[in-house]
Amino acid sequence: MKASEIMTENVVTIRGSATVAEAVKLMRTHKLRSLIVERRSEEDAYGIVTDIDVVYKVVAYGRDPQQVRVFEIMTKPCIVVNPDLQVEYVARLFAQTGIHRAPVIRERLLGIISITDILERGNFIEQPQELALLQNIDRARTEARRICQEKGPRSPECASAWDVVEELQAELAHQRAERLVKTHFEEYCEEVPEAKS
Repeated sequence: MKASEIMTENVVTIRGSATVAEAVKLMRTHKLRSLIVERRSEEDAYGIVTDIDVVYKVVAYGRDPQQVRVFEIMTKPCIVVNPDLQVEYVARLFAQTGIHRAPVIRERLLGIISITDILERGNFIEQPQELALLQNIDRARTEARRICQEKGPRSPECASAWDVVEELQAELAHQRAERLVKTHFEEYCEEVPEAKS
């Protein structure tokens, strides 16, 4: 699944010059935890203001929300998501940066994606990425063995086929946060030593 398939399209925006009180009113009215801060021009970056910004930067210090402006507490530029990004990569981006939501942008604001969107609309239970990768690795390994048998273990086609297998294995190891001990190509080289060259 792609970010565009599970994002929320109706995004509530606010100007950076608006007060925090106005931002909180919008959040309460629309039952939201964040607002996207509008760009001042086409060359400008989008920003984001969240409930955490309000609590940590205004409420915690007893500041007057009628006097504090959104631009004083927002994050700008904010991390953005490409609409074609696979959901597992969005989740990984969130995990690595500690954010909970991000605008989905391709030249213009298309939507917003959040942890809630991933949990409620994602297909990670029905189609775990790990299982799909394991199946792709098995198919690629079978195909590499077939190509090497047909073209020879020293052929460029054989080498290219094993490159595909190793890339898939590296992706799986990265997802699992494991070190890859031995690749399928190394196992194949034990069976067919001339393949190493």
